Amino acid sequence: MVYDRERERRNDAVYAEHKRAVAAGEKRVLRRTSTGELHSYPGDEIGFTPGRGQAQVSTWWGMGILMVISGIAFITMCWLFQRPLWEGEAPEWGALWPIGLSGFFTPYAFILARDEYRATQLRKRRGSPKPGTGSIDIDLLELGQKSPDRPDTSR
Repeated sequence: MVYDRERERRNDAVYAEHKRAVAAGEKRVLRRTSTGELHSYPGDEIGFTPGRGQAQVSTWWGMGILMVISGIAFITMCWLFQRPLWEGEAPEWGALWPIGLSGFFTPYAFILARDEYRATQLRKRRGSPKPGTGSIDIDLLELGQKSPDRPDTSR
């Protein structure tokens, strides 16, 4: 990674503004954008965060696809559970686990997709850049500290 002094100045300015906003009581999230710049997002501009224990999708429609697949799995497993009853046999008890998992994940995926859709629309209206994946090491962002990719300034 090449050190970019101008980018570091912009990042320091964004971080200082972020700290002022948080101190004033605003709910802000400090993230890198998809281009690598630092940006302080209002809390409502962040939907779900890819790579943080959730599905590895980064768009609202991607989460919507997972929701539809999970809904289909739920309906199919309910059918498999009840099918033996129609023939006078005991229900297929093994289908209860997939029913429970897909029954939980379907509304969860809907909520994530809805939140990401709303956040995407807010970012478009406000002109905010698309957030990237991953987290920020706040300790390295303190103004004046050396980050691992900065060259030594003692020379």
